[in-house]
Amino acid sequence: MQAGFETLNGKAFFVRRWGDPALPPLLMLHGFPEYGGAWQELAERLCHRFHCIAPDQRGYGQSWAPQDVSDYATSRLVADMADLIPTTGAPVTVLGHDWGAAVAYGLAMFRPNLVSRLIIANGVHPVPFQRALAAGGPQAAASQYIADLRRDGSEADLMANDFEKLLALFGAPMDMSWLSGERLEAYKVEWSRPGRLRGMVNWYRASPLQLAQPGSPIPMPDLPLNRLQVPQPHLLIWGADDSALLPEATEGLEDFAPNLTRITLKGCDHWLHHQRPDEMSHGILTWSEQSV
Repeated sequence: MQAGFETLNGKAFFVRRWGDPALPPLLMLHGFPEYGGAWQELAERLCHRFHCIAPDQRGYGQSWAPQDVSDYATSRLVADMADLIPTTGAPVTVLGHDWGAAVAYGLAMFRPNLVSRLIIANGVHPVPFQRALAAGGPQAAASQYIADLRRDGSEADLMANDFEKLLALFGAPMDMSWLSGERLEAYKVEWSRPGRLRGMVNWYRASPLQLAQPGSPIPMPDLPLNRLQVPQPHLLIWGADDSALLPEATEGLEDFAPNLTRITLKGCDHWLHHQRPDEMSHGILTWSEQSV
């Protein structure tokens, strides 16, 4: 692996790279509350086929972390990664997990010339997800933590007592056996960097998603459906036991991604890239060969 700072939109971002730069590029976008190093297990299994590129996204790890909520608008997050892609030789395959999926979908939908294929791992397209949140059903109930994270000062609560609440939110009620020892200490180093927890939480504060209370549906926001199409070949890999993102959050995805392939991995949850990197890499490699 090679790692170092690169300038994106005039700001310093920390980027990790695995594999020969001459190989087809794979841009790997982490979610909350991880950082680019979260992709190591998967990248080591893919770097014989891809040049894997894993940045710490805005607000995370060693990358630029502005403190204003407005700096975390989706358009700005997408612009960061759009600025990274030309250095790799566009178009690229983009892989996103959790909040990284929001940026990956944004690139595919709004900068389609930069993206050849889209892979999402337990992440959601904005329309099916917003429908599920507005319906006030199981997904809305599972997502109530979003309101707590948006609250002023939530970052201080997450940091208290050696990140006790962050770790509880991160894992409950999922399998976190992969996060221990040196890996856990490495995560705490990234979370401890000045201003990073505020930057991370600002992704939630800046999001336009509207969240209903369980059992109390709200009107579906008016979204520009014709602009939210995914024209590329699209692979969705889903850890079946995810308790944060439920299957209903992907219902109707085919309406926006006509060239969609779904792979479900049983016996793992939201953290499938840590729990099942062999199965996940096999699915990506097989699909990549078939979708050429």
